[in-house]
Amino acid sequence: MTEEEIDIFEKTLNQLEGLHVEVSTLSKKSYNDALNNFKLKLVNQVLKSSNKILGKKYKPFDDFEAFLEEEIPSNSDVTLVLSQYLNCMESFREKNIYSHVEWTSSGGIAKIYYYWKKSNKRETYPPKNIKK
Repeated sequence: MTEEEIDIFEKTLNQLEGLHVEVSTLSKKSYNDALNNFKLKLVNQVLKSSNKILGKKYKPFDDFEAFLEEEIPSNSDVTLVLSQYLNCMESFREKNIYSHVEWTSSGGIAKIYYYWKKSNKRETYPPKNIKK
């Protein structure tokens, strides 16, 4: 990924996470209430950006692009979809990073660094789904 693509990915991921927190809070208070039009437009903007990043391979639902404004979804529906997008964004990120291990003189692991592939050693955080 290019530096610009990483910037767009990180911005979109942060927006998804923020929306998920906010809508989850609304969902806990009023599960079946509809999301208002302003919030729905923001959610759809971020979903469209996510779709561009994820492409067909990582997009969570083949036939879903965004919520229809004439069929305003409930808070819980939006929370469900945002959760799926967050999981797919993490899968995408995990396929686009690599690790570098620094060893101690005694052969133990001193530190593990994670970097974006095809970047100039741009560091990122460890995968959330580390398989041991």
